[in-house]
Amino acid sequence: MTVALIAFAIVIALVLLRVPIGIAMGVVGAVGFVILRDWRWSAGLGPAADSVLDVTQNDALSVIPLFILMGMIIANSGMAHDLYRAAYAIVGRLPGGLAMSTILACGGFSAVSGSSLATAATMSKVALPSMRKFGYHDSLSTASVAAGGTLGILIPPSIILIIYGFLTSQSIGKLFLAGILPGLLGILLYLCAVAFVVWRKPEAGPAGDAMSGSEIKASVLRVIPIMVLFAIIIGGIYGQVFTADEAAGVGAFGALVISVLIGRFSFAGLFDALSQTVKTSVGLFVLLIGADIFNRLITRAGLPDDLLALVQGGGFEPFTILAIIVVIYLLLGAVFESLSMITLTVPVFAPLIASLGFFEGDVSGELALIWFGIIVVVVTEISLITPPIGLNVFVLRSVVTDVSTGTIFKGVTPFWAADIVRLIILIAFPFFTLLVPMGLWGFG
Repeated sequence: MTVALIAFAIVIALVLLRVPIGIAMGVVGAVGFVILRDWRWSAGLGPAADSVLDVTQNDALSVIPLFILMGMIIANSGMAHDLYRAAYAIVGRLPGGLAMSTILACGGFSAVSGSSLATAATMSKVALPSMRKFGYHDSLSTASVAAGGTLGILIPPSIILIIYGFLTSQSIGKLFLAGILPGLLGILLYLCAVAFVVWRKPEAGPAGDAMSGSEIKASVLRVIPIMVLFAIIIGGIYGQVFTADEAAGVGAFGALVISVLIGRFSFAGLFDALSQTVKTSVGLFVLLIGADIFNRLITRAGLPDDLLALVQGGGFEPFTILAIIVVIYLLLGAVFESLSMITLTVPVFAPLIASLGFFEGDVSGELALIWFGIIVVVVTEISLITPPIGLNVFVLRSVVTDVSTGTIFKGVTPFWAADIVRLIILIAFPFFTLLVPMGLWGFG
């Protein structure tokens, strides 16, 4: 345990010194193995080499570049504008309607991008000009984009869920299905947060102009191809027509076909999507290789087993332990970037969660780990809008340079509270998270 704790401390220090988390974990993990094996470099670096091979030869991880490519093609084809206009057609004439449209469009864009940062960056360019035109307060307009962007890491296909599935050896398809209802709940609660803000301050979010019936129909028809693509991906996984990696291939090809059919395909846009996909994927694979090396070290050092023995010896109730873990995540989320937090902590906490017996008959801990994965992602969503890091806030701040960081953080407070409510619901009622996957698994 001492070796593992020292390794954790060194990784955290390196991250705070702005060393990329994947590099930090990989180096510390490799050197740690060398130390454990009496400074025999050839024997110590063997596990690091194994990690490189395991990650790069893992067929399941092919979903990462394919889903990223799908999101990039859709972003470059301007479909985000279609999503926002369709959402505006439905709720834009309500008080706070433009902010609500932003939340709905973020949810739709998340369903085909899988990235929180991409969602926030894209929707800021689409939605903020409209809200400023109608005199929305900066706090509400920017907060709706920052908070709506967090939906990108939960609503499938989610890159974070893919990484969690890799770290815990869980089915990516089942994690995607488990994220559907919590994702929809997040959208609903965010809409309630907007309604609460404009109820207290009507001038913060005036209603938009009403659209004619023909305009509404045209706007909705434009987004049908995107919704059909999402339905094919999720429906195919649920119906076991294809696996998650096959669904990723269908999604990338489908996005390309849609961009051609709607007349928005260009070779320049495709090249940009491919280059961005390569850059993002390489960064994520470096992260996964580093995480795998570090995970091997802490497992070899016995930290998960020691933690389990400590908990069992203390006689704590399972939900008490879960509550402690959630509090730890909330505290870490205030100072750590989401991927750093997940890759560092999930390998430690996941074996503990799987062994606590949350669900009767769940001998392998599969149900518990799927449920815990959604909880972890929701807590990570909270970290994306939690000061002082709040990565989505800073992404938005880089786009909207005339709005202070403090104004954005103040505006996200109702959305942050909505996320806390959702987190409590998901912990108190696990069945809500597991309802869709349980239908696939056939559990009673």
